[in-house]
Amino acid sequence: MNDKSLRDLRTETPQSPPKIVFPCDYSLKIVGDASPDFQAVVVETIKVHAPAFDENAMSAVDSRNGRFQSLRVTITATGNDQLQALFASLKATGRVHMVL
Repeated sequence: MNDKSLRDLRTETPQSPPKIVFPCDYSLKIVGDASPDFQAVVVETIKVHAPAFDENAMSAVDSRNGRFQSLRVTITATGNDQLQALFASLKATGRVHMVL
């Protein structure tokens, strides 16, 4: 690489993150303590914010020692406000540790 190409790399402006165009399919990974009713609590919470959510498309994976469970879901997101409210509701259950 020559000096000019290094200088060009230093002066590049950072790109803004891509914007989400709503409505769209939006995937989530929800992690919480494994328990018999964890999935039911998550499904109930999601359906408040995304009534068309198909719980049959949800997949669950237990951690190696069985203490945690991660759920992968896809919802139809209608806007940023919906997603923020959903994230807040999931955390408010006290059962969800992380939403990705």
